[in-house]
Amino acid sequence: MESAEFTFEAQERNLRRFPDMIALFMGAAGILVALNHILGLRIMGIVLVENVFLYLEMVLFLSITFLLYPARKTASGAVPWYDWLLFVCCAATCGYLALNGENIVNLGWVYRSPVAATVASGLLCLLALEAVRRVGGTVILVVCAIFGAYPIIAHLMPGFLWAPRLDVGTVLREHALGAESILGQPIRVVMTVLMGFLIFGASLIVTGGGRFFMDIAMALLGRTRGGTAKVAIMSSALFGSLSGSVLSNIVTTGRLTIPAMRKAGYPATYAAAVEACASTGGTLMPPVMGAVAFIMADFLRVSYVEVAIAALVPSILFYLALVLQVDMFAARKKLTVPAMEDLPSVWEVLGRGWHHLGGLVLLTYLLIGMRLETYAPYYATVFVVGVSLLRRQIGLLDLLKLVRESIRTIVNIFAILAGIGMVIGALTFTGVGAAFSRELILFGGNNTLLLLGFGAITSFILGMGMTITACYLLLATILPSALVQQGLDPMAVHLFILYWGMLSFITPPVALGAMAAGSVAGTKTMPVGFKSMRIGAILFVLPFMFALNPELILHGEFIDCVAAVVTACISIVLISQAMEGWAYRVGPIGMVPRALFLLAGGMLLSPGVFTDSVGGAAAVAGFAAAWFGRARAETQKPAAEA
Repeated sequence: MESAEFTFEAQERNLRRFPDMIALFMGAAGILVALNHILGLRIMGIVLVENVFLYLEMVLFLSITFLLYPARKTASGAVPWYDWLLFVCCAATCGYLALNGENIVNLGWVYRSPVAATVASGLLCLLALEAVRRVGGTVILVVCAIFGAYPIIAHLMPGFLWAPRLDVGTVLREHALGAESILGQPIRVVMTVLMGFLIFGASLIVTGGGRFFMDIAMALLGRTRGGTAKVAIMSSALFGSLSGSVLSNIVTTGRLTIPAMRKAGYPATYAAAVEACASTGGTLMPPVMGAVAFIMADFLRVSYVEVAIAALVPSILFYLALVLQVDMFAARKKLTVPAMEDLPSVWEVLGRGWHHLGGLVLLTYLLIGMRLETYAPYYATVFVVGVSLLRRQIGLLDLLKLVRESIRTIVNIFAILAGIGMVIGALTFTGVGAAFSRELILFGGNNTLLLLGFGAITSFILGMGMTITACYLLLATILPSALVQQGLDPMAVHLFILYWGMLSFITPPVALGAMAAGSVAGTKTMPVGFKSMRIGAILFVLPFMFALNPELILHGEFIDCVAAVVTACISIVLISQAMEGWAYRVGPIGMVPRALFLLAGGMLLSPGVFTDSVGGAAAVAGFAAAWFGRARAETQKPAAEA
């Protein structure tokens, strides 16, 4: 969830009292309506039809987008008259559609409706586009507008881009009244599954969970070599897995970890790059991950638990690479370990914040052990907030802050998905999405690596200008089918798209994660971006690894999965040694051992007996060359001193 203080994705308005009260009241009502619908509470005997529920949530959430997010980036808290007009217009339009929800379904208004319904449909499309622009930026607006209007001109397009002619009114009704566009899969997932996890993440922030994870990481790892960097990695992994946002992760944890790393001797550029990489990986880290994981589960028609389990090993491998590199850097640079009195004890940290860890454990147990995806985050939220209240760590005003934080997060995601829904809807009801997959297979000539490369480049480019949720949703509509037809694992394909979409956060020229971390560290963006690419290089390789070797996402026989994971761990150790120029049990190494370790790691990443054999031989040769180089240096040193 996004920080209200700093974000490159959207600039929130600091509301004054009256509009803030309206936004708070409507958002709280939206949460209550959602809880009544999701949990089947039947408050006052109310049971809503699905589309009526979604339109009502638009009244309560989409409309306040125009109060929370200004038309132009500004720090002003005043809401101008045109934003009030858009707010009222959105609420009235969605309210009209909610009142006629049953008529829309029963009378087939998508195909033929009263003039008022068509006008309301057009207004909702325009309002959704403006909302996605304010929250997601101009790039997403352009993409949504082009794809949203595409069905109108599809009959003029050549080849697989052709679709039957649809008039403007029909297209507007398909987007606003149909079940595949604005009211499509993404919005339904947010309102039925994801909302509870967003509220749980907000509860951890409000009750001090971010600080707790930082302190527990410091207590566990602060006394180790390169401890401050390892603390940054661990705390960003924990916080990022709950917040689901790269940028708010950097701003929240980076303000503490980056200065600590610099104090320990890490250069500013290196410290910022470590934080950027660690925060990027946090969004891919179970148990919660980000909003995309829940949408992915819905696309695959599997439980969220299956997605989390599949994402576990790749995430651990990535963080293993980060930890190894900062450890080797500290060893090579002979960085000091902080004094004992500067660090908190584990028991002290657990004593004041055990309930945050308990909430995470409870959530994981309810998700994996009990399979209660719908109820788990609410139980965990009640536990964390209840214990915090009993221990007087928060007060009643903090509960208001919790509601406000939850509302801002929900509005942010809701607005983006309303616009992106138009893209998915256009590709679906024209049939172009399926046709694109067929053409992609023909273009790739059934070459799996070429198709993966095409998917990686497309994901990366889109990830530069779009949020990861928007990028994933767009590509998940057209790419997976082509890759799955090549025999690849469906889960691996969807994770492949997600990983490559995330890479733009640490890769120039955009590198928003590097930009945020560089801002905190007080250094230039481009050097941080290139350093992030080097430190996070394994992220460029991991998606290909598990796409071609699904045992790494634990899809396969137990023995095969164990062998694949062990081999991958060895590979990452070797690659990390090559990247940092330092080997365990040896010390600094030269170019020849580094080249051999890089070759060995690369060969071990590719599944197969032959590549494993070559990789093993190269690793042995690398260690032999490293030992020989060390012995030679030690022999020459006394001679030079004499």
